[in-house]
Amino acid sequence: MRLWPRTLGIQLIVVTAAAVLVSNLAVAGWFELGNERLSESELNERIVERAASTATLLAAIAPRARSEAAAAMSTGFWTFSLRSGKPTPTVMNEEEAKLAARLKAMLPPAKSVLPISVRMTTMQPPEIGRGHARRSPTNAIQFTVPVVRGSQLIATFYRPPVPGWPMEVVIAAIMAIIVASAASAYIARRVARPLSALAQAASVAAHGGTAPSVPEEGPDDVRNAAIAFNAMTDRVTRTLQSQRQLLSAVGHDLRTPLTAMRINLEFVEDRDLRERLSANLDELQALTESVLSAARGAGGEAKRSIDLSALVESLCADLDDLGEPVTWQGHGSAPLACRPDEIRRAVRNLVENAVAYGGRAQVQIIECQSAYEVLVDDDGPGISEEDKGRVFEPFVRLESSRNADTGGTGLGLTLVRAIAQGHGGAVELENRPEGGLRAKLRLPREGANA
Repeated sequence: MRLWPRTLGIQLIVVTAAAVLVSNLAVAGWFELGNERLSESELNERIVERAASTATLLAAIAPRARSEAAAAMSTGFWTFSLRSGKPTPTVMNEEEAKLAARLKAMLPPAKSVLPISVRMTTMQPPEIGRGHARRSPTNAIQFTVPVVRGSQLIATFYRPPVPGWPMEVVIAAIMAIIVASAASAYIARRVARPLSALAQAASVAAHGGTAPSVPEEGPDDVRNAAIAFNAMTDRVTRTLQSQRQLLSAVGHDLRTPLTAMRINLEFVEDRDLRERLSANLDELQALTESVLSAARGAGGEAKRSIDLSALVESLCADLDDLGEPVTWQGHGSAPLACRPDEIRRAVRNLVENAVAYGGRAQVQIIECQSAYEVLVDDDGPGISEEDKGRVFEPFVRLESSRNADTGGTGLGLTLVRAIAQGHGGAVELENRPEGGLRAKLRLPREGANA
């Protein structure tokens, strides 16, 4: 099935053209078979009549002139000759016997009592004049018909070659295929174009982007699907906007009491109590910011063109200056249209996770055909297969599988996935064969519009 087209339009054209071709062949074959049967019957009738009339005509000619008359009546498809002597009966099959009976019925009563034989065989036709190519053997019917008592006519008919289909039939079949293919192409265009637009918009929405409005055109089924999709995306967009507005308001309202609590904390005289309360406030503040960032995901920043390689290198240099065990493998220029602050936040989360759970982070960029992949490797114990998808859920932490002493809110990878999907990409975790975990952030060069 490798040669089978994948697009709906081409499939419809191919199927329609094939159906027209098969139907034309079937109809033509049916009529050709019927015509062949009718032509065979008519031909047999004519050659039997010719053999009978020739034998009757030769009986009326003087005996000395009969041989010359028989030779003169021979043509390209007929040969006539005379044979003297007593006729010898031959064994005939059913079809030959029918022709012999028909021939006997056409002869005068005096001759019909004499032996008549018919033989169907393959014979070499006689040459037609000089300079003509020798004809190949063909089917022939040989009649042995009594002329007078003691003399028989040997009449041999060489069947002409079966003619091919008339050119008119071939032209009509080609025109039918062209017209049917054009009609199917028109229908396919009306169906496939809105379906393609719907598939592209659904792909954009699936990758976290804002799906464009789909043209509401085509047949009723396709148009209704486009109307339903537009209504769904509009409702989803309004819901997400309302959620972002609500979260922004909640974040603003949470920062105010947290700030007031920090101010009041300065009046606590017990130093140990103040430090514990301050640590709790720091944790609450970090949790609030993480929740807001993960909920917003992407879309709050305008896209612009940057050098991804320079951004990641700058991030690694900053972390190295802070004493973190981060190494960067140099890479050439990697132009990318994205939201830089979000990409920086996503890569930083992956690097910090690698340092916290795997001891160190090795960062590099791989350039694929249509995307860049930011790879972050660590030397940790890796992750089980069943936990690879679960770690991206909010507030999920796998301390028991990696490090029981690490902190965090469990929202870092959730935020990374939201940012990646907002750019039309993805994030994956895989265990390295040499040990450790690899986090792969895939960013298409043409990110989804979000």
